[in-house]
Amino acid sequence: MTRSDLVAKLAERFAQLTQRDTEFAVKTILDAMSDALARGHRIEIRGFGSFSINRRPPRLGRNPRSGEQVTIPEKLVPHFKPGKALREGVDASLPADAPATEVAPSA
Repeated sequence: MTRSDLVAKLAERFAQLTQRDTEFAVKTILDAMSDALARGHRIEIRGFGSFSINRRPPRLGRNPRSGEQVTIPEKLVPHFKPGKALREGVDASLPADAPATEVAPSA
């Protein structure tokens, strides 16, 4: 599901909201979440999951062309941990032998 799919689904579900209002609401929520993570806060949405920041320590890597060692600096990356209800819901709705992702046909 893309951001525009989410906006369309919400606008369809809540007929009193215009497409523009729905788009603004989704943008506001995602911006607030991004800002909170950028400030180092943790986000928890009950029944869905939690977002936090993980620290990747600096390490030595290799340049694949030359083979020389390269220092890769420390990074702070967002991390999502699904909640119990989300994990159980996904597990119950998908058969174990189904592919994990579905590729959309190209237009």
